[in-house]
Amino acid sequence: MASIRKMSLEVPRNGEGLYETGEGDDGSRKIRHTDDFRFLDRAAVITGDAVRTLNRGEIPDLWHLCTITQVEEVKCILRLIPVWLCTVISSVIFVPMLALFVEQGAAMDTTMACFHDPPACMTAFDIVSTFVFVILYNKLVVPAFVKLTKRDPRPPTELQRIGIGLAIAIVSLVIAGLVEQRRLRHAGSGAARGVGGVSYVAQMEFFASQSPDGLKSIGVSLSMASLALGCYAGSFLLTLVTDITTRKRGRGWVPPNLNDGHLDRFFLSAVLTLANLSIFAAREKRYKNIAMVKRDGTDEVAKL
Repeated sequence: MASIRKMSLEVPRNGEGLYETGEGDDGSRKIRHTDDFRFLDRAAVITGDAVRTLNRGEIPDLWHLCTITQVEEVKCILRLIPVWLCTVISSVIFVPMLALFVEQGAAMDTTMACFHDPPACMTAFDIVSTFVFVILYNKLVVPAFVKLTKRDPRPPTELQRIGIGLAIAIVSLVIAGLVEQRRLRHAGSGAARGVGGVSYVAQMEFFASQSPDGLKSIGVSLSMASLALGCYAGSFLLTLVTDITTRKRGRGWVPPNLNDGHLDRFFLSAVLTLANLSIFAAREKRYKNIAMVKRDGTDEVAKL
């Protein structure tokens, strides 16, 4: 609103003359000015009324005048939105798989020796595989990344880790589809097997590290919101696929008995994941890290 009220004013170059105060009462750090979303800089332009208010030692009305840091906080959230949308799309693809795990369990012989694993417990494979992968991350993924990129020994950033996860997901979806095709050929022999997993660790770390000091909770909530929206959108996608594939009185792709369906065709989700990865990679190259101002006046760039 402070920016809209000053739409007729010229946007200053390089942030010159914009309003800023000392460190906030809550101890939050100031944020260095950036040139992105320049139209928002008008919110920090000091007008005649603001000058008189400041000369009287009064605090300006935030609906008319904001500090550079407050403007940059809004910019930080806006920069996160494209990345967040990519994580929502990835959640749309993978969340339905958790529900299908139960369907797979119902079609499988889950008896091992004297132990019977209930179909609802199939999601445990996802949790265990994720847990093991997080443990082996520093031993496998980081060395491979350093070797392939031929850079100094330093771990990949959160954005790069998200991208690596999407790339692995594409391979996983293709393999899962091929395995399901082979399983369907032998469905009558009871030889069904299945396991998979996903990870959102890097995503949560990214949103938390790239949020301003006073908006960390919003950063974490973005990570949770992408998963929540993915659940709703994934359920809609599954319902849509079921409706389309059963219009001609067929059993559809996901019938009660998966041996009569075509779950293997869901590996086409790899195409959507590939498109999502392409958009994510383009955005990752242009993303600017948040730069805080230390007490000594130097910059402190948030590490990804």
